[in-house]
Amino acid sequence: MSESGARAARSASSAGPAAELSNAVESVFRRESGRCTATLIRVLGDVDLAEDAVAEAFEVALTRWPRDGVPDNPGAWITTTARRRALDRLRRESTRHDRHVAAHRTFGTDGSTGADPSTVGRLVEELGGEQVEVVADDQLRLMFLCCHPVLAPDSQVALTLRLLGGLQTPEIARAFLVPEATMAQRIVRAKRKLRDNHARYRIPVEAELPDRLPPVLAAISLIFTEGHRATDGSGLVRVELSNEAIRLGRVLADLMPDEPEAAGLLALMLLTDARRSARLDATGALVPLAGQDRDRWDQDRIAEGLDRLAPWSRRADPGRFRIQAELAAVHARAATFADTDWARIVDLYDVLLARRSDPVVVVNRAVALGELDGPAPALLALEGIDDHERQQLDSYQPWHAARADLLARAGRPAEAVEAYDRAIALTASDAERRFLTARRQACRTGQTPP
Repeated sequence: MSESGARAARSASSAGPAAELSNAVESVFRRESGRCTATLIRVLGDVDLAEDAVAEAFEVALTRWPRDGVPDNPGAWITTTARRRALDRLRRESTRHDRHVAAHRTFGTDGSTGADPSTVGRLVEELGGEQVEVVADDQLRLMFLCCHPVLAPDSQVALTLRLLGGLQTPEIARAFLVPEATMAQRIVRAKRKLRDNHARYRIPVEAELPDRLPPVLAAISLIFTEGHRATDGSGLVRVELSNEAIRLGRVLADLMPDEPEAAGLLALMLLTDARRSARLDATGALVPLAGQDRDRWDQDRIAEGLDRLAPWSRRADPGRFRIQAELAAVHARAATFADTDWARIVDLYDVLLARRSDPVVVVNRAVALGELDGPAPALLALEGIDDHERQQLDSYQPWHAARADLLARAGRPAEAVEAYDRAIALTASDAERRFLTARRQACRTGQTPP
């Protein structure tokens, strides 16, 4: 779905059957758009044509599904419709030569893409068949394409999130703490640079993996983060995004069994996702970590996460995903919130900060420090950031929410209310907005939020 189409679907979700339909379309989009785009890129060798065809297919769904109903296999319906749209586009092009040139310009001639630039007839034949085969690693191939070394690291991750993660530009901009217009330009430039450099759609050879792996891991991590803590919509989570990130993490970890960061990321996602069912109560209200019923945590997810992490836990020089997985493991091993080893958590955040200054880690460390030593030193840690970091964090909702909670606990309710106001203004998730509003009201009535 195009960004305009995604907005249309959300705006249609105000009431009744329209709401049900738009939610169905958006759910399919989140779950299937990356898979469909990756499949068509393999066949076409053209990122823009594939993306446009998939977007058009979702626009068609918004028109036809109210009349015909949601198909039994909506993902297959979207792929088939996108295939037909791409085929129509190819047939409309002015000359056979132009099509040859476009295909060759995009992706070379080594046969790695499945698209033969010597003949568009082959493309038409493949697209005109009964189905387009979905190769298991299509999405992983697309991730490695997006993370091509000709792109800057931030552009690599942003493009991956746009094409594969099903995230819209505003969501990606929030993840990077940059304006939406800046992110839109970054994505456009990234696609143009891939095209101009004839980037190929393939899994890199072994010698290329070290340069490609970090942004691939970062992209999977951000897809999971958006699923675990949705930044838009009525729900707290986007289960389809979380599940897809974990699936990709498993594929990558199995592809590279000797890579500790791949194992670390998968462990982190499993251990974090294990808490999903306990994060909302029976009324749909958000439940913070301190109040969660740990009997509702997914023990199978925890066991798998700890098993994935165990072979690497004693290795020296851990990467950031291994460190973050160790953080999640501390929570997973604690029988109760009171049993949490906060000293260990603060130490692990210190290790992360020693590797790279990161204002988001500063916020998370301050929250942990507040549990270990109380709100006063935690607030000092938050106030100790430099002007550049403060500017970055001004639009970062968790910064204001964490600061508000600490101010409330420190007995500074007026300042806490002001910080809650800012956090609420930056909150797009309905579940989080209700949670923060309740805490703000507690401060206004002279109570300390739980």
